[in-house]
Amino acid sequence: MKPKERALTAINHSEPDRVPIDLAGTNADIDKRLKEHFSLSEDDHDGLLEALNVDFRVVNPSYIGPKIHEDVPDRHVDPFWGIRTRWIQNESGGYWDYCDFPLKNASMEIVENWPMPNPDDFDYDVVIQQCQKYEGYCIIYGNPGVGDIMNNSGMLRSMEQVYTDIALEDEVWLKLIDRRITTQLEIMQRVLDIAKGKIDLIWTGDDLGSQDAPLMSKDMFRKTIRPRHQRIIDAAKVYDLPVMIHCCGSSSWAFDDFLEMGISVIDTLQPEAKDMAPAYLKDKYGDKLAFHGCISTAGPLAYGSVQEVIDNVCETIEIMKPRGGYIMCPTHMIQDNSPTENVVAAYKAAIEYGSY
Repeated sequence: MKPKERALTAINHSEPDRVPIDLAGTNADIDKRLKEHFSLSEDDHDGLLEALNVDFRVVNPSYIGPKIHEDVPDRHVDPFWGIRTRWIQNESGGYWDYCDFPLKNASMEIVENWPMPNPDDFDYDVVIQQCQKYEGYCIIYGNPGVGDIMNNSGMLRSMEQVYTDIALEDEVWLKLIDRRITTQLEIMQRVLDIAKGKIDLIWTGDDLGSQDAPLMSKDMFRKTIRPRHQRIIDAAKVYDLPVMIHCCGSSSWAFDDFLEMGISVIDTLQPEAKDMAPAYLKDKYGDKLAFHGCISTAGPLAYGSVQEVIDNVCETIEIMKPRGGYIMCPTHMIQDNSPTENVVAAYKAAIEYGSY
């Protein structure tokens, strides 16, 4: 099978020739090491996907508008939303940590006027070119930040403030998340219009669980979060597209709602979290939802031997692959503490043990 056919067959709960494979992303150092391993240049992202036998490609329009947010000393400022991060070094490399939270104590006036990208300021024609380039692959539009409420508003207001916001249904917070989703939705609709049926899957997200519990009650989710996610899903359904939602932590408590909302694929699936083990998910939801993930970035991939990685991938695939519905992928971006040989072994094992 070609990658597109393989992926869509699995998503539709039939058995393809082998389990489809994806890569949710990599941190900087492991990305560099993997490209060195495969003798690729540092900017050859497509080459890395080919080397790992990834069946998916992501397309996006290019921003061509004016600068929206000003620079801040010693900070990286997100060009679209104004989220600020600072570099934190650690023994494995480092990461950009969220800081400052410029909208933590913002008034309604500040939030109403907070700069956001204008959907007119994108080059949508590049989407056509990308779709042509990736013809034959399963083409995704989106990422875990499209439609995301908790994380992205927390990056601007702090997570402590967002927990208060959701409990109190704070009007300032609601204005912020509604403005952002409206902007993202307009961009998505223009992408889907110009792609003319070339896109296969919409990717959205929101983290709703800790390692052992929901981050909010079901009532809070259903009243505030679910209707806003529904806007993204309903827009995708106009184009008859399946939707995949990224949801970290113990999130299976929300899966029945996801089904009602029209979600087809669940991404991340951290197996160490409560009620997220592959066998539990496959038994309870395997005939209703497709799964994308399950290979923990906090498990053997980071801390085990090569053989332990192979065993983990083999065991996960054997549980998840019957009747289709499974896409092998790490649970999150592969972190810098993952040995190169472990990552290579995981993807080789997916090819070796993923055949039907």
